[in-house]
Amino acid sequence: MGWWVLHVDLDQFIAAVEVLRRPELRGRPVVVGGDGDPGRARQVVATASYEARAHGVRSGMPLRVAARRCPEAVFLPSDPPAYQAASARVMATLARFPVRLQVYGWDEAFLGADTDDPLALAARIRRAVLDETQLSCAVGVGDNKLTAKHAARFAKPGGIHRLTRDTWPAAMGAKPAADLWGVGPKTAKKLTALGVHTVADLAGTAPDALAGQFGERAAEWLVLSARGAGETTVDTAPWVARSRSRETTFAADLTDRDAIAGHVAALARALGADVVADGRRVTHVAVKVRFASFRTPTRVMKLREGPTTDLDAIERTALAVLDKFDLGEPPRPVRLVGVRTDLEPP
Repeated sequence: MGWWVLHVDLDQFIAAVEVLRRPELRGRPVVVGGDGDPGRARQVVATASYEARAHGVRSGMPLRVAARRCPEAVFLPSDPPAYQAASARVMATLARFPVRLQVYGWDEAFLGADTDDPLALAARIRRAVLDETQLSCAVGVGDNKLTAKHAARFAKPGGIHRLTRDTWPAAMGAKPAADLWGVGPKTAKKLTALGVHTVADLAGTAPDALAGQFGERAAEWLVLSARGAGETTVDTAPWVARSRSRETTFAADLTDRDAIAGHVAALARALGADVVADGRRVTHVAVKVRFASFRTPTRVMKLREGPTTDLDAIERTALAVLDKFDLGEPPRPVRLVGVRTDLEPP
């Protein structure tokens, strides 16, 4: 018996849930996002079926652009409660196996298992999810979370793949460093500037050579990840949100400072009400402003009162954070504002 980590990743999850509700859409390009009307400005794609992706439709893309790329697509409004319910059925199915289960989002989970045949276990899991929920999933098998996560990427859609630290260099070495789980665009850009282009390049770099750019801990993590090292512990504790956020995209750019502040205040109070309803307290408030140029700075401030459920204090802090922005005079056109509340641990 050996300890294995499995990563279950549902295929085109949101689109798949919608197709289950509307079987006549099977095999057709489906795009989900906003209220489902690509004629309305400033709505974006939440997900797209594989058929729509074949036409270049991607998450985060404006619905109008998606409609131009794939005019035959079916556009549907986003329905989070339906996706939450479908996710709960999947996780309940996974929980019946003799594994440690760590829910990692609506559409993915890590499983830890003592088994001498992880591929057979992966096959049983994949079949059970399909039989009980009619949803397809890929299952990655690894000796840690990193290898399991990347194995699932190789397995999509609907397959099984095993990847370990021994097979990692051959499978991952030639891939761009940006493909590594946890390496975002900013980090990738910095690595490129340092002459680090591939996973193999990064694996062969001494952490000290990166510390000046990323700090010692992050530099060590980057190199270890490039070598296929990852966490082996599967945490079964229920996931608890560390923050809550809301944002508003405007149908037309705002150039009135009071109107911008009004939206920030409303978002802050709505978030505060959500937090109070959950029995949590706010420690920090962050505000995001996206200008018409798509530059999107974020500022954050700690509440002077300490952790609180006082909606007035949360709103007041959000407005104080907004004051940190150079909006210009007159204000430059603002496309979106968002507010995030960081929460005290329960």
